[in-house]
Amino acid sequence: MSSIIIDSTQSEMKVSFQENKLIFIWSLTTLLVVMNTTMFNVALPVVIKDFSLNSSTASWLVSGYSIMFALSTLTFGRLSDFIPLSRLLLFGISILGIASIIGFFSNHFILLLGARILQAAGAGAVMGLSMIMAGRYIPIYRRGKAMAFIASAASLAFGLGPVIGGVITQYLGWNYLFAITGFSILSIPFFQRLLPKETIKKGHFDLYGAILTGLSVTGLLLSLSTGSYGFLLGTVVLLTVSWRYLNKIKEPFIPPILLRNKQYTKLLFISCSAFFINFSNLFLMPIILTTVFKKAPAEVGIIIFPGAILAVIAGQMIGRKIDRFGNAPVIIFGQIFLLSATILFAWLTTLNPYFILITYMFASVGFTAISSSISNEITRILPLAQIGSGIGIVQLMQFFGAGLGVTVSGLLLTLQEGLSSENIYRNIYIGYSFVIIMSVIIYGLYYRKARSREMEVNQIDIQ
Repeated sequence: MSSIIIDSTQSEMKVSFQENKLIFIWSLTTLLVVMNTTMFNVALPVVIKDFSLNSSTASWLVSGYSIMFALSTLTFGRLSDFIPLSRLLLFGISILGIASIIGFFSNHFILLLGARILQAAGAGAVMGLSMIMAGRYIPIYRRGKAMAFIASAASLAFGLGPVIGGVITQYLGWNYLFAITGFSILSIPFFQRLLPKETIKKGHFDLYGAILTGLSVTGLLLSLSTGSYGFLLGTVVLLTVSWRYLNKIKEPFIPPILLRNKQYTKLLFISCSAFFINFSNLFLMPIILTTVFKKAPAEVGIIIFPGAILAVIAGQMIGRKIDRFGNAPVIIFGQIFLLSATILFAWLTTLNPYFILITYMFASVGFTAISSSISNEITRILPLAQIGSGIGIVQLMQFFGAGLGVTVSGLLLTLQEGLSSENIYRNIYIGYSFVIIMSVIIYGLYYRKARSREMEVNQIDIQ
């Protein structure tokens, strides 16, 4: 695929394109985009009641959003190889604004779901291009701080969303949640002015590969949520066709060379598992607080909010630690915190709502540490030419993990109807703790291989 060629006058930019201002505006837009997800988590119990839905069906408001968000992030990432970031952002944020208007006036579940999916199609531009922008324009010695700042904005959104969403849902109605997201269109003129000017060459976008990937991801989640062997068989066929197709064409939607990189795929799993746990938490916590402790939407948001604030504060420290000590200590720290939170959720979730408040602090900080360090590690191990595709696939897997977490959580709630709340959530979180344990094992394998390669390189240099 043809690559963007940056004008020579900008080839040695340090902060000439007003780096700090760009990171701030990008983080603010990320806040609105990610908050769009978490606001609806709090509104789900109300939506379930308004449209007479079960938990599994309602979960598609989150998992359907996550699927499209995942595909959108990768699509925009692939397009960024030959289309300027400013144009892609203009297109994506405009779609997000139009979808917000549709959602505001929706009065049927299908229309609501459609508006959410269309929102995700546009919102993917912001997340899909954020790490590409950082990897392309920010020097590596400042990149960790920049990525952590954006990740902190996302973490703040994960907690601020429930607060704002709860208040708006309780006093105005869930339709008004779309109005908040619509403010993202105000960022367009800032991006147009702050982003570096780019000269482009003709490129090719693999539309058929994108369609096959989208159908495969959707089919996998549908097969899980419905328990249909037909969906499962169809997904297996689609995955087989997709793999053969991607290996035949010259510029595939997902480059197979990346999927053959074992170190890269290990990082994919770790990142995916972190999003799986985090979005499961954000889906389950409002339901627990509403059904077990009879909390109103505004109260639900207030209980979740402190964890997000702590993650934002910790995020700045995490960025500095990444730049100073590297990614490994931060990844290990994040996994320990996330595993601790999952175990605490298993045993304390239904005892007191304040246990949820405290435990989510551990989970939120751990999630921020993993998401920041994994993204930075990937920009470090991949060649510059593969960073755009590599980050895009990471974000695809992250939000696939998010959608999978919500889908599985909704399914497990439906399957365990009739059990006590204590047993339902304990079973779920004990199972989820094994996901994190597997992630820890895989990172151990990654780290051992990375150290082995580093020692080999050092021996060659000495000789």
